[in-house]
Amino acid sequence: MVTVHDVARAAGVSISTVSRALSSPERVAAETRERVTRAAAELGYRPNQAASGLRIGRTHAVGLLVPDLENPYFASVTKAVQARARAEGYEVFVADTDEDADVEAELIAALASRTDGLVVGSPRSGEAELRAALSGVTAVLANRELPAEPGSDVPQVPSVCVDDADGTAQVLGHLHALGHRTIAIAAGPASSWSGRRRVAGLIAAAGRWDLELVELGTFQPYFAGGVQAADHAVASGATAVVAFNDLMALGILDRLRHRGVDVPAQMTVVGFDDVSLATLVSPALTTVRAPLARLGRRAVDLLLARLRGDAPASTQLPVELTIRGSSGPAPAGKAG
Repeated sequence: MVTVHDVARAAGVSISTVSRALSSPERVAAETRERVTRAAAELGYRPNQAASGLRIGRTHAVGLLVPDLENPYFASVTKAVQARARAEGYEVFVADTDEDADVEAELIAALASRTDGLVVGSPRSGEAELRAALSGVTAVLANRELPAEPGSDVPQVPSVCVDDADGTAQVLGHLHALGHRTIAIAAGPASSWSGRRRVAGLIAAAGRWDLELVELGTFQPYFAGGVQAADHAVASGATAVVAFNDLMALGILDRLRHRGVDVPAQMTVVGFDDVSLATLVSPALTTVRAPLARLGRRAVDLLLARLRGDAPASTQLPVELTIRGSSGPAPAGKAG
């Protein structure tokens, strides 16, 4: 492995001169700088950015905190964050809270001590707890908003979110057009900010088309949570069920199939997020497509802007209903 000592020897300069020539070239004479860079290139030397960062107070690394890496939603966001950050010369440290809000503050502190800034993806903590955890941390939020505390001079943490309100409106407009009038909601965890916002969006949009909503309760945002929700949906008398996310919707589809409930002839199922698995089932899942890769890239852009000393504005990304085989007309006799 080529070291800074090898470069210094080949260029005929001191180790400190090599360091200055590569990290602060304006501090080194042009002839010396050229000699050092030529030697480094010929030897194939690559500076240790982490070690350099410790000396100058920058690590050239960013942290990413997510609730569940096994969820395809967060896996897609993570890939986008890593790709964008690395293209900008930053490494990415990832931490998974396993949907446990109690460990978020601890992991935020651990990541902040090793990185220049954080992307905090869809945290489960309450507002007060999250503000405390992010105090003094250069961070942006992904799929979560955190309003500035009233009366405080601490600015709002920049965020990038998807337009959940428009997504839920598109879902109910589609179901209304298909003749559905009683629609069940399989909500996600009570601690999920996006989950609460999606339920609020459905309730707000239901009045526009005079639809009856049946709230089935809150469920874990996994396949098993959807399996549990499916039985409640059947018992509710609804002709359609809207799930918090695609993983739950896939669990609903599977349970309905085992119970002999035809989808979509007897029950329509709609998800949210459009993860890759949504097209791998039969019938393919109707869902709200969230631009997950764009969300991850935009979160990195906001964070890097903050690291440059800018004050970037929060962003809300558009969504689009993707209609597939799991949605169809309301059963005869139950359409409005």
